[in-house]
Amino acid sequence: MQSERKFFEEKFNITEPDLERYLGAALSAGGEYADLYFEYRATSSISLDESLVKGATQGVSVGCGVRVIAGERTGYAYTDDLSPEKILKAAHIAAQIANGPARVSTVGLSELQLARNLYPVIVAPTDMDIAAKLDLVFRADKAARAYDSRITQVRAGYADEVRHVLTVASDGGITGDFQPLARLSVFCLAQEGKVIQRGTSGGGGRVELRFFLEEKTPEYFAREAARQAIVQLTAVEAPAGETEVILGPGWPGILLHEAVGHGLEADFNRKKTSAFSGLIGQRVASNLCTVVDDGTIPNRRGSLNVDDEGTPTSRTVLIERGILKGYMQDKLSARLTHGAVTGNGRRESYMHIPMPRMTNTYMLAGDSDPQDIIRSVRRGLYAVQFGGGQVDITNGKFVFSASEAYLIEDGQVTRPVRNATLIGDGPEVLKHVSMVGNDLKLDEGIGVCGKDGQSVPVGVGIPTIKVDRLTVGGTR
Repeated sequence: MQSERKFFEEKFNITEPDLERYLGAALSAGGEYADLYFEYRATSSISLDESLVKGATQGVSVGCGVRVIAGERTGYAYTDDLSPEKILKAAHIAAQIANGPARVSTVGLSELQLARNLYPVIVAPTDMDIAAKLDLVFRADKAARAYDSRITQVRAGYADEVRHVLTVASDGGITGDFQPLARLSVFCLAQEGKVIQRGTSGGGGRVELRFFLEEKTPEYFAREAARQAIVQLTAVEAPAGETEVILGPGWPGILLHEAVGHGLEADFNRKKTSAFSGLIGQRVASNLCTVVDDGTIPNRRGSLNVDDEGTPTSRTVLIERGILKGYMQDKLSARLTHGAVTGNGRRESYMHIPMPRMTNTYMLAGDSDPQDIIRSVRRGLYAVQFGGGQVDITNGKFVFSASEAYLIEDGQVTRPVRNATLIGDGPEVLKHVSMVGNDLKLDEGIGVCGKDGQSVPVGVGIPTIKVDRLTVGGTR
């Protein structure tokens, strides 16, 4: 893997004396810690609608963010011009948050040599010819339309990027990473009479373009999107009330991500605004539940060699057999709480301040056969795909719409239902988990997580699980 330090030196003439000078300026007003975050990002995207190319873009962005920490205060400034005078100006602006005797950085910089590469891409997706990417979306469009004559509209999209990043800290650490990312998505509408339903699918990761040729093809995603839309044409209205609910494996882990994961990010907990604040060592879930955040899974969308503060990512156990074990930490929260950094400091770009964020968050598999879990329910709901939702971090209360769900009647999955919403709160839901399947599955690689106006790629996952009591909002 090419040294990102060398990349920025050769492309922008940024040398070690320059880096030390910028850090010195950042600490000139008395900050306790400072870091620089350099980013070079190349992107491309293609969108197809009604078998016509509706858009194709390519772009490059470059910049540097300067952060200064003084106690609980953080100063942040950035520039999209990597000339010395612009970076120095950003450093002095960020420094103004700190008061006290001037400090000048005298540390020697030492580059961290990564012991692993979680995404050893040989050919970056952004370097591939646009014709190969166009072929992917046209294949998806064709396959979705061929699935069923009731498919009336298809949209397909492809997007990729590569990021060269370099983080330089006043404690002497310098870390670089080369981060590829690619995603293919398909949307379908199906119509029968006056009934119109939709289906979506997609995936990818930190992969080369050949991933979509050899592993998960455009036809795979297209058929799944079309299948979802067709299934919903015969759906009945969802019944309302408290009932047993089974969550299918994979993407339903988005409920875990939103209803529980955000509440386990360290900034919410040090500010005591999370439903999980102060509960380390206490039971917060059924003893069948073990939840981890793992940024070290090869090629996954949410994985990183190092986070956006230069810390190697890790596998962090958040809940173990129902007991809360810890939170996801960035450098600031770890510094203030005297905790250990976990490699969860993330940011959308050089224009954004880092904060504790999830990577790939999932529940570990249990011992139950998924079919036994379904057979254990006399009457309930089987939710296998989710759409949008809302969560209140302070109390964990959530509302999620199930985009694909079925009735369970006498231990059998029967009719599909539409307009089902799941209503509850995260900590209580986990306490009512009574069976956990042996079929852990991660999502296909489409997750995007928003927090405080920033979006970052993430992964989710869950095995089949049974929740004994959960409120289902419906129309009958």
